Amino acid sequence: MKLIMSDKPVHIDISGTENIKHIDLSSMKIANCVGCFGCWTKTPGKCVIRDDATKVYPYIAQSDSVIYVSHIKYGGYDSIMKTMLERAIPIQQAFIRIHNGETHHIQRNVKTKEATIIAYGSTDPEEQDIFRRLISRNAKNMCFKNYEVIFVPESEIEETIHKTLRKWEK
Repeated sequence: MKLIMSDKPVHIDISGTENIKHIDLSSMKIANCVGCFGCWTKTPGKCVIRDDATKVYPYIAQSDSVIYVSHIKYGGYDSIMKTMLERAIPIQQAFIRIHNGETHHIQRNVKTKEATIIAYGSTDPEEQDIFRRLISRNAKNMCFKNYEVIFVPESEIEETIHKTLRKWEK
């Protein structure tokens, strides 16, 4: 399965493609993680907060290709995307492993991914560099086999998604 997850409405035609799921986070009710770790202890693999996030994180886990579309805020994901990614903690276990000399959580049936992160909003080179470094660190915990960060003006988001979709067809 392939996943397109955006922090704003985007108009893309994925009709006729059964294995692509598009999720517009801005149209969903997703609460902040409260840090209770119930998804590791009380209800392993399931968040105790019952909102729309529980419908999303299984798609993140089972996707082999992802496109994340996010506004950049202070060198990181903007709040909508950041909140969702934090709420995806149930796809990890509480247990730690050593991976390439670093400690990382053991994943809970998470597929390795080809990832494209389409970032819009900031044209400041320093902020973009901070964002690239964030994605590099996140890639290790998000099971990114390969990833690409593309900075675009907001007006070019949909065109960039379509270019990535064409790459997926090959």
